[in-house]
Amino acid sequence: MKNNWIETNTFHYSDFQNINKLVEVKKQRGLSISLCLPTLNEEKTIAKEIVIMKSELMSRYPLIDEIIVIDSGSTDNTIEIAKEYNADVYEANNILPHLEKYTGKGENLWKALYITKGDIIVYLDADITNIHPKFAYALIAPLILNKEIRYTKAFYERPLALSKMHIRSSGGGRVTELVIRPLFSLFFPELTQIFQPLSGEYAGYREVFENIPFPIGYGIETSMILDIYEKWGLNVIAQIDLDKRVHRNQDTKALGKMSFAIIKTFLKRVEKLGIIDLKTDLFEEMIQYSFANEKYNSNKITIEEHERPPIIEIKEYMDKFHK
Repeated sequence: MKNNWIETNTFHYSDFQNINKLVEVKKQRGLSISLCLPTLNEEKTIAKEIVIMKSELMSRYPLIDEIIVIDSGSTDNTIEIAKEYNADVYEANNILPHLEKYTGKGENLWKALYITKGDIIVYLDADITNIHPKFAYALIAPLILNKEIRYTKAFYERPLALSKMHIRSSGGGRVTELVIRPLFSLFFPELTQIFQPLSGEYAGYREVFENIPFPIGYGIETSMILDIYEKWGLNVIAQIDLDKRVHRNQDTKALGKMSFAIIKTFLKRVEKLGIIDLKTDLFEEMIQYSFANEKYNSNKITIEEHERPPIIEIKEYMDKFHK
């Protein structure tokens, strides 16, 4: 285990507050940067994210070259609001439409690779209540200042919002501590140094993202870390402390479904790496129970974890980016 990785590859966003310097280095290196916001019913937060990123990191400081919204089929006003605030908005099903259609965050991120133009791509969740330019520039900075770093990951305190009037300072990151950290400890102890492997804010070079597969659902963050680690090693990864992130929290049953998908993805990855040998196919159903009408009822939810191949294997992508 590389005990010094935390010291050498962990940063605080305040290390990078000279955004003019970042813009200068970006220009010197001839880099372009895209911001992608994957969305599904984010009408309450999407406008603020677009406005802040546009005003601070496109108009005031020309660090980001484009903001792309990839939507999974929102039934609220997310798409209309994003268009109103002049983001480039795409519906995932309309991108590479000849391919089989899937729905999920990983699907949006994968298809964003075809739409975006940047050498560096920043992915931010669209439900951040306390959005700030640091969520983007702090992820970008190590990538352009250190040529060895190819992928950056956010971590932060995650207050647990119990109501509009009550935010508890501890809590959040429950799936990380109950699922991912134990699995990493068992199989990849070096990766336990990544404080929040499931954070939805990360950035990296196109050449990294285009060469790894993307599970279409909740397993995307876990899969991404395992594949980058396996292909390029831990030293190409950096993590950045953003202090605090406030967003909506999910109930325990929703987190159970998320954990089910993540564990499936993890097990398939470690089997592919030859670390374990699964003697049976994994079941697709998550089984949960509720009590109603004086009896216990089982609720079965099918959670299929489809996976997109490295997008560099898609002809249309190759024709567009690698002619």
